[in-house]
Amino acid sequence: MRRRRRFKGQRLLPEERLEILLRRQAGEPWKSIQKVVGVSHQTVSRVLKRFGGVPPRWTTCNPTNLSFEDREEISRQLVAKATFRAIATGLGRAVSTISREVAANGGRLAYRAVAAHRRAWDRARRPKPCKLASNPRLAAVVAGELTEYWSPQEISGRLKRDFPDDEEMRVSHETIYQTLFVQTRGGLRKELTAYLRTGREHRKPRPQVSGERRGKLLNMVNISERPAEVEDRAVPGHWEGDLIIGAHGRSAVGTLVERATRYVLLLRLPGRHDAETVRKAMTTKILTLPASLRRTLTWDQGKEMADHVQFSIDTGVVVYFCDPHSPWQRGSNENTNGLLRQFMPKRTDLSIHSEADLDRFADLLNGRPRQTLNWMKPSEAFNELVAQTA
Repeated sequence: MRRRRRFKGQRLLPEERLEILLRRQAGEPWKSIQKVVGVSHQTVSRVLKRFGGVPPRWTTCNPTNLSFEDREEISRQLVAKATFRAIATGLGRAVSTISREVAANGGRLAYRAVAAHRRAWDRARRPKPCKLASNPRLAAVVAGELTEYWSPQEISGRLKRDFPDDEEMRVSHETIYQTLFVQTRGGLRKELTAYLRTGREHRKPRPQVSGERRGKLLNMVNISERPAEVEDRAVPGHWEGDLIIGAHGRSAVGTLVERATRYVLLLRLPGRHDAETVRKAMTTKILTLPASLRRTLTWDQGKEMADHVQFSIDTGVVVYFCDPHSPWQRGSNENTNGLLRQFMPKRTDLSIHSEADLDRFADLLNGRPRQTLNWMKPSEAFNELVAQTA
């Protein structure tokens, strides 16, 4: 599309709005989008907010239809009092195409290229009615589960389990996201975006996160020596752990996740998160579990695990350490820490959270259905294991 010379206050063309959305979806920086499209920072922000950062499903009108440049030429020729036949010959179009275009947009005297082009795109959209807007019962269930901090994917999966015989109570996670982000779809209040893990009001590209370098610990047992039963998650009692760090590195919360059930335990670390404090907190928490549910622990090479040998002596839990810069080797724990950031955001003081607060956060996560558990809740899966060992 040929770039227009833009004037202050001039409205965007549909193609320009779409280009902003597609470029941002691809991760292009705002400043680059502003420069390429020729718009202000406020305009980019306004477009992203209106569409929730989600490009509409329609991407263009039919390529055989009139382009914006065609409509500009029609407008210029009408001002010059050219006939429809002359305009059609110059554009290589049928005379009927030109006459219908002009008649549908106010006639010779009122025809304006920008307004005509925008109407053509609006007619081409033909949006489908949103399922959540047309099914209040389904929308009420989705809204209620969002307020429990369930993710759209968890809601979508759990609906199949809670309503196995009701096809009307089905909705994809993408539909939930789009209904939240694109408010013109209706069905869910925009305030519900506050319950999403990120709390965002529109979709953003995933940022690139760089790794962190850590020193070596003594007497480490590498993850490569971990038993095969840990890998396949068939045997319960194998845990992954890490710390969530607060503002300026001055506070922390410990996280433990059981690999088979994704059950979460949280450790309060008031004041300090040195090796001794972490060891004592973990020992106290782990010893509340049945012996059959405390087999191994996988951690990264952080200095907070310098007392791992004493921890193993006190609890009987063997500690294995991941390779440097390999967070995927503790995938369940990494995912859980991301979910917990909804309750304990980055750059905040984590010491303000009491033991009761942490128990509530853990209960919220353990009460959310998981796809990997066939949409069971971690609490349901974990309680089954506890009952089997009783």
